Amino acid sequence: MDYFLVCGLGYLGQHCVVALKKFGVKVIAIEKQPPPQWEIKNLDHYLDRLIIGDCSQANILLQLPISQIRAALIVTTVEKINLETAITIRTLNANTRLVVRSVRDNLNFLLSNELGNFIAYEPKHLPANAYALSALGKETISLLNLGGIKIRINRLQVPGYHHWLSYSCVDEINNRHRRILSHDRQGDSPSQSIEFHCWHPEAKIQPQDTIIYVETEDNYSLNKGYGINPNRKKISLNFLYYRSLIQTKISDWVKNFWGLSLKQQVARVAIIYGLVVFLLLITGTVLFRFFYPGTTLVSSFYVTAILLLGGYSDLFDSFEPISTLPEWLQLFSLALTVTGTAFVGVLYALLTQALLSSKFQFYNKRPPIPEADHVVVIGLGKLGQEITKKLRELKINVLGLTFNPITSQSDFLDLPLIYGHSLVDSLQLANLETASSVIVVTDDDIVNIETALLTQKINPHCQLVIRTNGDTLTKNLGRLLPEAIIIDPYVAAAEVFTGAAFGENILGLSCWQEQTVLVTQYHIEEQDTLQGLSIAEVAYGYGVVPIIYQDKSEDEAIFLPSEDRSLMPGNLLIVLATMAGLQSIEAGDLKPKQWKLKIIKASSKMSVFDGISAIARIAGCSLKIATETMNNLPATLPVKMYHHQATKLKKVLQQNQIESVIEQSLAPIS
Repeated sequence: MDYFLVCGLGYLGQHCVVALKKFGVKVIAIEKQPPPQWEIKNLDHYLDRLIIGDCSQANILLQLPISQIRAALIVTTVEKINLETAITIRTLNANTRLVVRSVRDNLNFLLSNELGNFIAYEPKHLPANAYALSALGKETISLLNLGGIKIRINRLQVPGYHHWLSYSCVDEINNRHRRILSHDRQGDSPSQSIEFHCWHPEAKIQPQDTIIYVETEDNYSLNKGYGINPNRKKISLNFLYYRSLIQTKISDWVKNFWGLSLKQQVARVAIIYGLVVFLLLITGTVLFRFFYPGTTLVSSFYVTAILLLGGYSDLFDSFEPISTLPEWLQLFSLALTVTGTAFVGVLYALLTQALLSSKFQFYNKRPPIPEADHVVVIGLGKLGQEITKKLRELKINVLGLTFNPITSQSDFLDLPLIYGHSLVDSLQLANLETASSVIVVTDDDIVNIETALLTQKINPHCQLVIRTNGDTLTKNLGRLLPEAIIIDPYVAAAEVFTGAAFGENILGLSCWQEQTVLVTQYHIEEQDTLQGLSIAEVAYGYGVVPIIYQDKSEDEAIFLPSEDRSLMPGNLLIVLATMAGLQSIEAGDLKPKQWKLKIIKASSKMSVFDGISAIARIAGCSLKIATETMNNLPATLPVKMYHHQATKLKKVLQQNQIESVIEQSLAPIS
């Protein structure tokens, strides 16, 4: 099957055509009403054939070489037509991969089971995470949840006091929970393209270097703030972990407890008073038992209970002093009565509220407009709503702003909201001067530009994230607002649709350095371009970052698996990849191995034995080759490797007291 079909040449469909052509495949498109001018210039040059007609009609689809259609990207703006087209194509070709634009999750799940080889995405939901994370600043690039493993991609500009500066080389940052993605020196011009594994593993970390890395959320929480004090002594990791865990639990409990709505204020006071009364009951029982002669534990309990219920006069009804009872205990008894009376009053208030609530229905009061350190989301269409949802999942203080009137007071009821005002008035009400970030995602590009410029004027220090539609507009606006993050949602979505067309399962995306990084899942099959390769060869040969691996015989997935593992049919692998990486995997285009390791000497026979094992494991050669090399030192290992592979092997050999040196070899691989 040689062709790829794109149904619907709107803005998303046009970008899907361009993205497919990057893979060097033949593309056929169907469009019912072609516009006078395409939004992407020279789109006709990307198409091998254009058919005018309704893509849901079988007679139109039969004009295609339907038996040779490998995948169909069905991306019209009408969901009914998309689903009808998918069903029609399946009746004509049982093997075509169906990638559909649709927002109906339940229906899509059912169709996936019925039609097979079917996947659906909503393009406006796909980049929502990228918009939300862009608003958090430059430190957090992406947050992912893959099979229960929470992962984050971070950017760090190394401060002069950071503990990483004590490492001998940048490669020492890597461990079981963290992996470096890029390392840029201070003063280097930022790269406009993402190329993984281009950093030098033996480079020394300098202040103001920029390091991008992926790690688990648990590891980030454990080490957050670690190294801020340069004179700080090392503390046990176990102690740090449990202390951090306890602090987090207590902090979350306090925030949730004190974050109750106004409707729950009386209930909150009742809970506090209940705890206080319980403690006073225990305390009073103990005090009366030990400081009032002749009393028992039970009678002390009853006395304390009577005092809490307001019975002070029943016990102390005489003006004469009680010599057998200390004065401080009598004063404590009065305090018990006052506290108990107040508690009864609170219970009455709680009961009254419950009775009134059962008779009347009150509207909840919308949360007030935040005053500082909030994220303003301007434009509450589908994309804007998805962004606010993502931000609130991250516990971020969010303010929604729409220029349209809302139809009901119950719309967005739990969200601070500004609506129905002019642009200038809305921005004045939003406390932009103290906002941390502003996300502008209305459907009108002109409104987005005007809003962005006004926002920049009001608060030039806030993080500005802008939605645009069109390559030219994106580039020009980038020059006008160089510090802003500009994302075209359909360009990012088109890359997801295109990746899915080749059979990959795209789990998510993030945007950084003006490029899209796709989180892509592979199930290894026979004759796959990944089958039989080690994870090191996949990483360095295809230019991707393997982050999750699961063997078919194992129940649990492994985060940042060992590079020595080989991929076999049935294994699962999740990688971070650019479109260039996906293209390389699809074509089986591995980068050449250009590095060798010259082994000079070993300190002992035990070192030789350990070296043989390390060479066979890391270089991927046979034990015979490793043994022959180690028994004839000095010798050059007759196996070429990638640079990071060779560096790792050199480091392991050095730990086993074996001296070696890396050499570059540009000769063809034998």
